[in-house]
Amino acid sequence: MKWWKWLGLAGVVGVAATGVVVARGERQRRAYTPEEIRSRLHARIEEAQEPGESPR
Repeated sequence: MKWWKWLGLAGVVGVAATGVVVARGERQRRAYTPEEIRSRLHARIEEAQEPGESPR
C-alpha cells in the first residue's frame, strides 16, 4: 500500500508545480503596460498580413 501514498504525493507535487508555472506566466503577462500590449499586437498583425493585404 505504500506505493499509493507515493503516487498521491507525486500528484500533489505535480499540481503544486503546475500552479507555480501558471502564476509565473500570469505575473509576466501583467508586467506589460497597455501601450506595450497594443504595440506588440499591431506588430503581430503586420507580420501575419501578406503584402498588399488590407487589415480587417
